[in-house]
Amino acid sequence: MRLVFKLKVINRKYAQAILTNLRNKNISQIEFRKGLVRLGRILGLEIAEDYDYEEVEVETPLGVVVRGVRMKDLDNTIIVTVLRAAWPLTEGLIKIFYNAKQGVIAARRVEEKGMKNYDFEVEVSYVKLPKITSDNIVIISDVMVATASTLLRVIDKVRERGEPKRFYVASVISTPIAIEKLQRYADVSGIDLRMFTLSIDPEVNDKGFIVPGLGDAGDRAFGS
Repeated sequence: MRLVFKLKVINRKYAQAILTNLRNKNISQIEFRKGLVRLGRILGLEIAEDYDYEEVEVETPLGVVVRGVRMKDLDNTIIVTVLRAAWPLTEGLIKIFYNAKQGVIAARRVEEKGMKNYDFEVEVSYVKLPKITSDNIVIISDVMVATASTLLRVIDKVRERGEPKRFYVASVISTPIAIEKLQRYADVSGIDLRMFTLSIDPEVNDKGFIVPGLGDAGDRAFGS
């Protein structure tokens, strides 16, 4: 039986300290970007802990046989980066899933048309994905999940190429609004969708920004 939706908030003190630093409006562009890389690594470790595993036996150089574990699906992982803010986050994820194939999707909220009922029109300008099969696990790297408008469009684009075994969302901050939408989407579609995040911030303002949030993560990481 497939899980439908799972949410994990990572409360490790080290991770929360990095997040606190990222929230500081006075840190440099480089420091912000490096913080996202560090959080990508932490998210990768947490997601890997959720992977299936099997027990195996190996022989040490001293001729002793010991029992251990082998992680399943590591070599079947595909990381999809939502351009542009998520590049540093993906850099951290790749340190854990070093054999992962990669895809990119350039998608943006059409903010000039405004937000309606916590939803935005989403423009997708570029999609480059590897072949996706039922053996694959897809990790979507997306720093801020405010309304989930962009993320849901990205998931749809992935599913147009194939139905993976499972989806993970690696995010830094999300909101109750986005989580509710993702859970509803998973319930309706029946996909296995698991979200990992560092914080669930309480509000989305009238422009669709998370409050207190980080501001515009793309601009802070790469310049406006």
